[in-house]
Amino acid sequence: MRVMGFDPGLTRCGMALVETGKGRHVVALDVDVVRTPSDERLEHRLKSIFEAACEWMDVHQPDILAIERVFAQNQRSTAMGTAQAAGVVALAASYRSIPVDFRTPSEVKAAITGNGRADKKQVTTMVTRILGLQKPPQPADAADALALAVCHAWRAPAESLTSAHSEAGQGPLSGYEAKVAAALSQRAAAGESAVRQRPSNKIR
Repeated sequence: MRVMGFDPGLTRCGMALVETGKGRHVVALDVDVVRTPSDERLEHRLKSIFEAACEWMDVHQPDILAIERVFAQNQRSTAMGTAQAAGVVALAASYRSIPVDFRTPSEVKAAITGNGRADKKQVTTMVTRILGLQKPPQPADAADALALAVCHAWRAPAESLTSAHSEAGQGPLSGYEAKVAAALSQRAAAGESAVRQRPSNKIR
């Protein structure tokens, strides 16, 4: 499965692509940061972000897009701009029939570092280790986009199992299935096996 991670923002947007392998093995395929000038009109900045996202999706053909869920911040204008950037990228995915999944910052931090309150430096350090990168991805927006993609890659299996069971009208998971779902969820939250990920030769 190819997962595209998107860390929204008006000034800088992080975009990353990872591919899942056996178990929890994840390989980084690409990462980039889109920048827009702060003195440019809003509609032009959003257009630049939309076009960059469209190009990425057309080139990389992701199976799903993971976007950071935007929460109200101290500066409402910043939160609004971030939400608008997330919206145009979700729209680009919709035009291509690519499913979109929203992840909270604390959820991503917990999956990557085991601590939902981890700072950006901790997230960057763990992303570098998990993906076997030769150097930390810079700026932080790039690391955040990779973290989003890895988080979804690790948590999606457990969530899919639970969702499929519910849609089948079979009620709550029980027995072996419940244990599998719980184990997958706990491993994702704790960021287990991060140090055992093999190095990626696809990105530096």
